[in-house]
Amino acid sequence: MNKPAILPRDAAFSANDGGYDIDLLMTKARKASDFLKALSHENRLLLLCLLAERERSVSELEQILSLRQPTVSQQLARLRLDGLVATRREGKSILYSLANDDVRRVITVLYSIYCEPSGSAAND
Repeated sequence: MNKPAILPRDAAFSANDGGYDIDLLMTKARKASDFLKALSHENRLLLLCLLAERERSVSELEQILSLRQPTVSQQLARLRLDGLVATRREGKSILYSLANDDVRRVITVLYSIYCEPSGSAAND
């Protein structure tokens, strides 16, 4: 098997012995699995797509998605617990945004495939 020419910054591949760091691979696989589980709910995915555009308040998300406040808040709480969204307070409102660049990169790809407005997505 050929070694990859370029490795990610914290690859689980060890150039010294030609093998893989299985413990690191397992840790990363678990993290990826947890991340994908968080995305596996339609409302959570919709929330993340909207947050990929810009930070938003709960009331704004409720209005856009035509969902009740408890539903939106419950899904945002799950996303926050999973480390996918961050919050900041502005007056009486709590604004939600994507938590970090890793989340943003994945959601940007999903957004470009599934969430872009009609007419701009290749695979409707």
